[in-house]
Amino acid sequence: GDLGRQGARHCVDPGKVLRIQGGGSPPRRRRRSNSRRERGLVCSVRAMEASTAMPESLKGLVAAFSAVPDPMMRYKQLLFFAEKLDALGTEHQTPENKVEGCVSQVWVKGFLEQDGTVTYKAESDSQLTKGLAALLVKGLSGATPEAITSLDPSFIEKLGLQQSLTPSRNNGFLNMLLKMQKIAQGLLASTAAGGDAGATPDADANLPMSKKIELVLTREFSPASLEIQDDSASHAGHRPESADGGTHFTVRIVSESFEGMNTIKRHKAIYAVLADCMEPAGTLHALSLSTKTPSEV
Repeated sequence: GDLGRQGARHCVDPGKVLRIQGGGSPPRRRRRSNSRRERGLVCSVRAMEASTAMPESLKGLVAAFSAVPDPMMRYKQLLFFAEKLDALGTEHQTPENKVEGCVSQVWVKGFLEQDGTVTYKAESDSQLTKGLAALLVKGLSGATPEAITSLDPSFIEKLGLQQSLTPSRNNGFLNMLLKMQKIAQGLLASTAAGGDAGATPDADANLPMSKKIELVLTREFSPASLEIQDDSASHAGHRPESADGGTHFTVRIVSESFEGMNTIKRHKAIYAVLADCMEPAGTLHALSLSTKTPSEV
C-alpha cells in the first residue's frame, strides 16, 4: 500500500461532417559557456512559477510523484490511492457525471462547500483509472472554483506518469481534469449574481451546435483545415438527449496557432474558447480532438 521500501520516503499518504479549407519564439543565441547552467536555471524558475498556481494539495502530490524515479512505484501508488478513495454513490453515477473519452467508466461529481471550496468524489470500474481519479480528487478538493478552472494542465507532465500509462489512459486522465474544471465552472456560475454572463449570445441561439463550434474555432485559430463531425447519435443509448444531436463531436483542426504547444495545451485551448458552448451554458458535453500544425500533416 505504499511506494515500497526504496521509495517510502516519497510515499504520499492517503454522420454530419463540416469541412473547411482555409487558406514563436525568436531564435536563441547559443553561448559556449554556462549555457547548460543558464538553461537549468530558466527551467527551474518556470517550474516554480507553474507550481505556485497549483492548489497546495496538488502541489504536494506533484512534488512527491516527481521525486520517485521508478515508474512502477508511481503505478503502485495509484493503486494505493484507488483503495483509499471514498466511493461515489450509485445515485450519482449518471450520464451527466460520466467522464467521456476514458477507456474505463469514470464518474465525477463536485460539491460546493460553505467556505466556497469544492469537494470532489469519483468512482470507476477500473482500479488504475480509479487511482488516477483519486489523485485528482485529493489534489483539487479543498480548492476554490477559480483556482480549479484556471489550473494549467501542464502539471500532468510533472507527475511523471506517462511511462506508466498507455496513450489512451493519459488522454483519459486529461479528460478527467477537464471534466472537474467544467464542474467547478458550473458551480461558480451557479453562485454568481445574474448568472447569465456565460450564456450563448442571442444572435447565435438558433444556430446548430456544429455551426457554433465552426464559428468559434475559425475566429480563434484561423485554421488551415477544420472538420467537425457530430457523433451525438452514437451516445443516445446512455444519454437520450443526444438523439437530437449537438452533444458529442469529433473535431479535427490544423492551425499554425498550435506551434510550440504540446497536445495537452492544444486541447486546453480548444476547451477554453468553447466554454460558452459547453454544459451547462450550452448543449456540448464532450469532444474528441485532433489538433495539428500544418507541418504535422
